[in-house]
Amino acid sequence: MDIDLDKLDLHDYKPLREIVFESIREAILDGRLKPGERVMEIQLAEKLGVSRTPVREAIRKLELEGLLIMEPRKGAYVADVSLKDVVDVLEVRSSLEGLAASLAAIRASEEEIQLLREKSTQFKECIEKSDVQGMINKDTEFHEVILQAAKNKKLTSIIESLREQVQRFRVTYFTEYNMTTYLVKEHQNVLDAIESRNSEKANEYAQKHIENIEKFIVSRVKDNFKIDNI
Repeated sequence: MDIDLDKLDLHDYKPLREIVFESIREAILDGRLKPGERVMEIQLAEKLGVSRTPVREAIRKLELEGLLIMEPRKGAYVADVSLKDVVDVLEVRSSLEGLAASLAAIRASEEEIQLLREKSTQFKECIEKSDVQGMINKDTEFHEVILQAAKNKKLTSIIESLREQVQRFRVTYFTEYNMTTYLVKEHQNVLDAIESRNSEKANEYAQKHIENIEKFIVSRVKDNFKIDNI
């Protein structure tokens, strides 16, 4: 197994165990470590250029988060996620993202609206360059500005937790979803509603955006997931 991980920058100000944890976690979320793949301490330590101790600590923490599963006498594996799990998360997230957009339409400052415009433009530029990682980053930042503008810390915490649970599938979504003009239009609809202070429309458009992601996953990539309990 050749793990796609780079040696760590050990000059980072964070504790080594935290750097190792974040590196492995990111590899799981962005799909470099795939569901069902075995995770071995020795290989990870060699790839990251560290001892096995912080890797072992990271594996334990990732198990607590549900991203890794420990099996007796077999070791650690990247947790599988069923299609039903993903759909359940997106159904909840759809309503909460709608709420966030509706609050943003009421509470957003002019600076935050301008920032939304900038993120929307940057997202379009990434599409023109076929920059998938850039699209993912700018889409994330667009939604983060909406959460910032909603000014509700509890809502932000819940949505971010839900987003991370499906983060590993976003590469597939942005790579395979070739109707990118629709993504641009969806962002623009949400932006226009927030800018015009129309909380009802902001709610509607934000929910629709997440619902379209759900429909895509169900129709196009369900073969990549375990489909138990659908």
